[in-house]
Amino acid sequence: MSAASTHSSGTRGPAAGHTAHPGTHVASWDTGPIPGHTSAASTHSPYRGASPGQGRALGPGPGAGRAELLRPRLRQSGAGPRRTAAERRRWWRHGGGAGRARAAREEAGGRGRGAGRGGAGRAAAAAEVGGGIGTWTGAGIRIGTGIGAGLGAAIELGAGLDGRWPRCWPGPALGGSGAVRPSPPARAASSRRRSPGAPPSCTIPSAPPPGRRFPLTPSSVPPAPARHFDTKTTEPVSFFLSGLEELLSWQPDGNDDFNVCAVQLAKRQPPLHSKRPRTLVCHDMRGGYLEDRFIQGSATRNPYVFYHWRYIDIFVYFSHRTVTIPPVCWTNAAHRNGVLVLGTFITEWTDGEKLCESFLAGGEGASRAVSEQLARIAQHYRFDGWLVNMENTLSAAAVKNLPPFLQHLTAQVHSAVPGGLVIWYDSVLQNGVLKWQNELNQDNRVFFDACDGLFTNYNWKEEHLERTRALAGPRQTDVYVGIDVFARGDVIGGGFDTNKSLRLIRQHGLSAAIFAPGWVYEHLGEENFLHNENKFWGLLSEYLLTHSICTLPLATSFSLGMGTSRFLDGKVEEAGPWCDLSAQEIQPLYPEHEGRLSTSCCLQDAWCGGSSLRLQGIIPAGEERVAIRLFSLQMPAPPKLFLTLLYKLEGPHTEFTVALELTTWDSGSCHEGNVTSLPEPSNRHHPRFLPAPPPGLAKLLASCNRGSNGWTSRCYELDLQGCSLQDLSLLVSRQQPSPQEMPFSCLLGEVRVLDAASVAAAPPQVQNLLASQLWWQEGPTAEQLSLSLTLRWAFPPGQAGWFRIFSQGARCRQGQTAPRLLGLAHACLYRAVGLAVPRPAAGQSCRLELLVEPVLRNELPVDPQLWGRLVLVYSAPAPGTGRDGH
Repeated sequence: MSAASTHSSGTRGPAAGHTAHPGTHVASWDTGPIPGHTSAASTHSPYRGASPGQGRALGPGPGAGRAELLRPRLRQSGAGPRRTAAERRRWWRHGGGAGRARAAREEAGGRGRGAGRGGAGRAAAAAEVGGGIGTWTGAGIRIGTGIGAGLGAAIELGAGLDGRWPRCWPGPALGGSGAVRPSPPARAASSRRRSPGAPPSCTIPSAPPPGRRFPLTPSSVPPAPARHFDTKTTEPVSFFLSGLEELLSWQPDGNDDFNVCAVQLAKRQPPLHSKRPRTLVCHDMRGGYLEDRFIQGSATRNPYVFYHWRYIDIFVYFSHRTVTIPPVCWTNAAHRNGVLVLGTFITEWTDGEKLCESFLAGGEGASRAVSEQLARIAQHYRFDGWLVNMENTLSAAAVKNLPPFLQHLTAQVHSAVPGGLVIWYDSVLQNGVLKWQNELNQDNRVFFDACDGLFTNYNWKEEHLERTRALAGPRQTDVYVGIDVFARGDVIGGGFDTNKSLRLIRQHGLSAAIFAPGWVYEHLGEENFLHNENKFWGLLSEYLLTHSICTLPLATSFSLGMGTSRFLDGKVEEAGPWCDLSAQEIQPLYPEHEGRLSTSCCLQDAWCGGSSLRLQGIIPAGEERVAIRLFSLQMPAPPKLFLTLLYKLEGPHTEFTVALELTTWDSGSCHEGNVTSLPEPSNRHHPRFLPAPPPGLAKLLASCNRGSNGWTSRCYELDLQGCSLQDLSLLVSRQQPSPQEMPFSCLLGEVRVLDAASVAAAPPQVQNLLASQLWWQEGPTAEQLSLSLTLRWAFPPGQAGWFRIFSQGARCRQGQTAPRLLGLAHACLYRAVGLAVPRPAAGQSCRLELLVEPVLRNELPVDPQLWGRLVLVYSAPAPGTGRDGH
């Protein structure tokens, strides 16, 4: 394939597609690279750049060092002269990331199958594809790149005589300028699991001259670091680090982009560091990194999800890997709801002793290197700190250096991550003996004093709590008393009796650490998980202090980030199970009053996403209405608020109405509307229903008229002066007075509280939409090809909740096809995988149009003119044409 043209809207400036230059190819011939190796669409050599953007190939070292590892490949298509073992050791020890990669490649020899040492080495060794296994010859379809009025780029992709399509990995972006970057391959995905891949960039390798043969394994996948991508499917995955060597050799890498949290930690009241008891949840689920490792979701049926975020303060992702980096989906979901996320640094048993000895028993430099690296990792992936768990004995030298290590780690995390935390687990004593104390005492206080908190073991009694409180003094809320929900050992209570343990902890004014609440899922089964989860947290809610939302807009469809179908505008958009915690929206309080009110998740019907919020209860006899508290708020009220509500009535009893109610904090200065019109201040406000929004608010008007499929849409306005918002509630009222109690049931599909000033603001435009990392394969039929590519774009940070990615359809004749949703993106990049596109006939051109729709945080619609748009034109050359198209 060779490039014809690409058109991109939402891109400012001149067209950015470059002409591929023979001098940039990583191959021995003038016409192009070996498929599966790097090619750069730039007239500058990609091997001599000093910046991380210009010269990156496969090693993790910066700039020119990264470029070095592929230089030998320029000399000949086979392996270069094999270096001695001593030379390879020198590269490994002193050459940084590129040196390790180069040593690993040399170790692989001409065959290109050596495992290499470390992640960088394995990636480089994998890049040496084939070594004489399989042959490919030119023939080709061409694919074009360019922006605007058909700026072409002479980049070709050869087709093998056996009908297979070479793969492209990596290279610069199509549709805009881009640097050569290490990136993962795509995969031919099933329609069930979409897996957008990794950061740009990639150009399409050129076809070799007719008859020229070069090595490629036809069945191999494009090279990619196994750490970042599933080895079977090549989907981008979250990962951990094993051992000290991997930790110390870690560096930020272009393959990391999908692993970086895209959601800023939401502000909350009271702040975490206020002196009130906190609740920590430590997630331990079957070793970790299950379906949650797939960064852009999976087709898992009945997955485990957590959604009672309003009741907790800190979420720890735990596994028995040395360095547990929280999967990014958990960090996205927690941050959206104002909850901090910690990773785990753990050492255990004999191997743990050796590891601790290697960095604690030596000089200060080794321990500082570890603490600084842990802080860098938290900063880079945008989570909030570490739980440190050393469950092995320590030598006298090692335990002496442990408090300084914790102090330095804590200082580094505080510096790198605003509001970050380091918490120590109750295990080792100050003499180095491994002995769990189940309390804070003089034997472990030195570690508590060196960091932000202590997570105690689980086998405590009330006297342990009394001694802990006395010793902790003013830092009593920095002690997180452990509760094992599985109730292993001699504990007060676990399972559905966990509230017994929590009640005692709260009576002593201490914080709590709830370990393995996945018991609900693992022990009681998957089928009734949501019911049992609500029961578990409902029993604890009396002892859990909630935190309030303190910024607008507040907009949510209550989606859990999973479902049996995906809904849009009240109807099924895509049937089948899915799970993507990054798509979980802001969650409510889930109030429960036994016999009078039940709040639950409904997967069978929703307005948007995978679920809605079901409210069931009764209006007591003699009462006209009930108010159901959904969100706790703590923020100054803007002068004018707009509120929207989407709901659906259920069941045989529908003689009731629903509306929104806002309460404000008691204040003599708070008034609704014109101050002079209210002689007495009130803290309960019923917004005025708007049959039609004010003129000029076209976006709000559109959203107020979109009720359908049994859903009803309502819009409201409220003018407030000098007020602070307190609660947002749903008001359920009788239509007619009655002395009988009245049951009710309704679904909430969406609630929004908007500052009127933000509604009037013009939304931004998607900019600089680029395509990269194109990978062509045989399609599902003889008339089709399969295309995978990465999209990347620019959008102002913090303004979009997510993005919807569409394919307008590929076609080789005139006409239009309906847009098809490919998936959701939670950052400004997306990997489209396994798109079936028509195979062009000789001399024929086809086009594929891709669209990026931003979904704003206030969820108001965005004009399609502001979406990103990319048109990819590809063609098959007529018989006898050369690679220049003539």
